[in-house]
Amino acid sequence: MIDTAFLITSFVTLFVIIDPIGLMPVFIAFTPGMSPAQRRAIAFRSCAVAFFVLALFAFFGEAVLGFVGISMAAFKIAGGILLFLTALDMLFERRQQRREDRVTDLPDPSVFPLAIPMIAGPGSIATVILLSGQVEGVQGPLLVLGVAVSVMFVALMLFLAGSLLERALGDIGINVVTRLLGMLLAALSIQFVLDGLKDFGFV
Repeated sequence: MIDTAFLITSFVTLFVIIDPIGLMPVFIAFTPGMSPAQRRAIAFRSCAVAFFVLALFAFFGEAVLGFVGISMAAFKIAGGILLFLTALDMLFERRQQRREDRVTDLPDPSVFPLAIPMIAGPGSIATVILLSGQVEGVQGPLLVLGVAVSVMFVALMLFLAGSLLERALGDIGINVVTRLLGMLLAALSIQFVLDGLKDFGFV
């Protein structure tokens, strides 16, 4: 039986860490003067590459951790701390500033830096490994990848409608949404740390 609470938590966590709303103005900055067809191609390609990377870590990430001798409990704590630092960046606007600093005149930014590391970065990779490990067997990665597809779809839609949404929300609107998502991510990251401590028997 599919755990609805797990799916909702997974979607919220991945959505917050990938932050499609925050990526939208960055996508626009990477594609100045391009035709709608070129922008569509870059949007589809970046989301497809990012999904492939996340799928790879969803299925084999825990095996890699086991190979190097890292327990899932330890990774939960480390991943929670990493996500908490990301949340702080969102709350204090440092994350968006770093993204904007990466904007260069790359001919095709779909693979780098849009897909990697902006969509499939350390935070989202850690998240899919953590979430996949919460459900035993192959069902965990499959559920997480299903959620990842929905998040990628939202990101794709925002990329395609980026210029319209950016004008509608404005800088203030995007800033408010990013900070709210940062607060939510901070709470979720603490939960990951507590789960890891519980696995160690400290809580």
